[in-house]
Amino acid sequence: MENKELVREALEARKQSYCPYSSFAVGAALLCGDGTIFRGCNIENAAYPATNCAERTAMFKAVSEGNMDFRAIAIVGGPKGKEPKDFCAPCGVCRQVMAEFCDPETFRIVLMNGDGEIRDYLLKELLPLGFTGKALEK
Repeated sequence: MENKELVREALEARKQSYCPYSSFAVGAALLCGDGTIFRGCNIENAAYPATNCAERTAMFKAVSEGNMDFRAIAIVGGPKGKEPKDFCAPCGVCRQVMAEFCDPETFRIVLMNGDGEIRDYLLKELLPLGFTGKALEK
């Protein structure tokens, strides 16, 4: 799948964002090895720690459906009701969740800004010293 197509899916997911507190809408589209795409949006809560990011929404949906073969994720975000302006990189918590399920050498994170410029990163570039289950092996 082309990056532009994955970004289009993330833009569609962003339309479902529930962000009454920050007014910052984020959408994500997760590409799996079999070609399935799982969309996610950010879902806020008055108790802020209960908020869920778009990336984790997409990943948790995929896991709950039995799909854990993740290849790439596109993320777009910006003020609700406006076109995204800047690149919207995943937060630290989302990067850590990605490290749990994704190969840092091959998993791609695709970002787009308001000018339509697309950047493609490997997880290892955004989380170079990630903590994984390997550290817990006996």
